[in-house]
Amino acid sequence: MDKLDTTFAALSDPTRRAMIDRLSHGPASVHALTEPFALSQQMISKHIAYLVRARIVIKTKRGRESVCTLRPETIKTVSEWALNYRQFWEESFDKLEVVLNQMKKEVSDDKQGKRDRTDDSNTSF
Repeated sequence: MDKLDTTFAALSDPTRRAMIDRLSHGPASVHALTEPFALSQQMISKHIAYLVRARIVIKTKRGRESVCTLRPETIKTVSEWALNYRQFWEESFDKLEVVLNQMKKEVSDDKQGKRDRTDDSNTSF
């Protein structure tokens, strides 16, 4: 599994995304990350280990406490990947919009042409 696959797998879980959101405001102890969840300490530790393995979070010891810090460069990699696809899709949608507008114009012109022919045939001399 490459780095991006591991990162996306880590981001696929809502609990881990909530932890990342919390860490985006600054480092937090493992205890602080545990508080908002109705999960065991063991489950929280597994989530944190997954984030560490995906290189999204760094876990360090400060005395008796473990502190987690977000690694923004990993999130940046995901952002850059998504940006490339966003640009591709925006360009594709822009091209599609041009085609659709042309089609609408042709349908409108065709309807107008039929009305003009109908008006001409109803004219009495």
